[in-house]
Amino acid sequence: MSTNLDYLDPNLLPLEDKLNAYLAAEKELRTAKTDSASLPQQQQQQAIAAEEFEQRSATGSFPQHAEEVRDQLTDLQQDLDRLRHEIIALLPARNEWVKVNLGYGPSRVGAFELPGQPAGTYELRVVH
Repeated sequence: MSTNLDYLDPNLLPLEDKLNAYLAAEKELRTAKTDSASLPQQQQQQAIAAEEFEQRSATGSFPQHAEEVRDQLTDLQQDLDRLRHEIIALLPARNEWVKVNLGYGPSRVGAFELPGQPAGTYELRVVH
C-alpha cells in the first residue's frame, strides 16, 4: 500500500525536474501563440500608420518578423514534444497516476493509452 508521502521519494527528482521544465515550456508556448495571434493585427496597424505619414516600411521587416515568430513556435512545440517523451520514459508505470512534488504538495502525472490509437501511443496528463 502506498502512503501519502510517496511523492517525496528522492528517486522522483529527475521526473519532477522534467515536469517543471515541461510546464514552463507549455506556458511559454501558450504565450507565444497568443502573441502570434495578434501579429497580423499589429502589421495592419503599422501599415496604416506608415500610409498616414507617407512612409514605407523597411523591406522585408514584417514578413521576417512573422517568420521568426513561426520558427519560435515550431521550436517551442518541438521542445515540448521532446520533454513529453522524456517524461513518459521516466514514469515508473503506464495507465496510472504517479504522485510527484511540484512545489504545491502532491501533484499527479501519468501516461495513459489512448483508445483507438496504435498500441504504445500515450497521452501525458499532469494535474498540479
